[in-house]
Amino acid sequence: MKKIAFKTLGCRLNQYETDALASRFHKGSYQIVNYNEPADIYIVNTCTVTNQSDQKSRQTIHQAHKVNEQGLMVVTGCMANNHKQSLLETPGIDYVVDNERKSSIFSIIESHFRGEHPDPEGFDEDLFSYEPAFKTFHTRSLIKIQDGCDNFCTFCIIPSVRGRAVSRPVNAILDNIREVLDHGFKEVVLTGVNIGRYSFEGTSFEQLVAKILELPGDFRLRISSIEPDGFTPHFFELFQHEKLAPHLHLCLQSGSEAILLKMRRMYTAREFRQLAEKLRYRYPDFNLTTDIIVGFPGETEKDFQESLQMAKDLRFSHIHTFKYSVRSGTRAERMDGHLLEKVKNQRSALVRKLSDENKLLYFEQMAGKPQRMLVERISADGIARGYGQSYIPLRTKIKGLERNQFLDVVPDSVYFGKETAMWTKDLRKTF
Repeated sequence: MKKIAFKTLGCRLNQYETDALASRFHKGSYQIVNYNEPADIYIVNTCTVTNQSDQKSRQTIHQAHKVNEQGLMVVTGCMANNHKQSLLETPGIDYVVDNERKSSIFSIIESHFRGEHPDPEGFDEDLFSYEPAFKTFHTRSLIKIQDGCDNFCTFCIIPSVRGRAVSRPVNAILDNIREVLDHGFKEVVLTGVNIGRYSFEGTSFEQLVAKILELPGDFRLRISSIEPDGFTPHFFELFQHEKLAPHLHLCLQSGSEAILLKMRRMYTAREFRQLAEKLRYRYPDFNLTTDIIVGFPGETEKDFQESLQMAKDLRFSHIHTFKYSVRSGTRAERMDGHLLEKVKNQRSALVRKLSDENKLLYFEQMAGKPQRMLVERISADGIARGYGQSYIPLRTKIKGLERNQFLDVVPDSVYFGKETAMWTKDLRKTF
């Protein structure tokens, strides 16, 4: 039995694809081991969204080569599309597989060990032919519904490395979800590059979500990162359904109208604010998280303060902060007014500080309000960890729990540790 190790960098779409590949190799009688252990095969699913992502991907490749120089190295993901030639010339890398052929990695490896010399580009392009992800690295099951993007934001390289927007057939998605539910998963997360733009033969994203919610079973549905320009007035009504988690990671990027225009985002700051306020008016405890880019070319102190003010007003419980990074071939690369790294670092620190403050405010707001916790892991000290439907990280000392179990709890107090979370009480004993 050959040993195989996986490492994923970047987005949840990459995580889904790694999980699906791991399931296929597990089914094919490969032994999955940790990435820092000796293995016969290493698969690195890379990210290239920023310069830092490229650096982390290269460090990860080097790490595996250092652990076992004889191990077969396969590099895939967005960096494989963006820097294919330089990766092919990197010592220790045996195969570079682009996103379009990522689902063929099992066949490529099998061919290799039969003594053949497979050319990855000789395999068909197919974005959706993945095994249902049973052997995953997460309690939640990620479901890919879409790939690619047609927005072409001026800072973003994703349309170049993921291609134009393509949606997965409705029945294939529903069948995939049925399979993972039958396998015991209790939380399904929809993922893609621009999932709000999902459209397949007349079925919109809103209609797809409604169909998923109609599936039988004790599970909950979570929507991953989504753009704010794909909502209809009726979409909010879906959050009344007990299976749909009241949380959205709604990508803001900037609170400045001028910077959003330069970024070529498909909404205004005013429209974003109205959308968030409508959600909060209808569901006061709704959890909103977001992305903010600091240091975009030409961003003034006034622009930055507008982002900070919007983040404060809308009370995002978490802000994923990016320092603007030049991506070759994008329109932003050619813009005037590129900021010093020192300024980006200062602004990034201020956003992270605000994010921490907002998180505590949200936790205080949710204290005493019931959450349905999905137990994700139980440590050696007996403490169970997981998330509630509102995407609050929860901890409990209740005995006799099992991984992948729903538990009704009441958040009680804040835990300050490596990850800020909330201690909970057992709801069954409280009422």
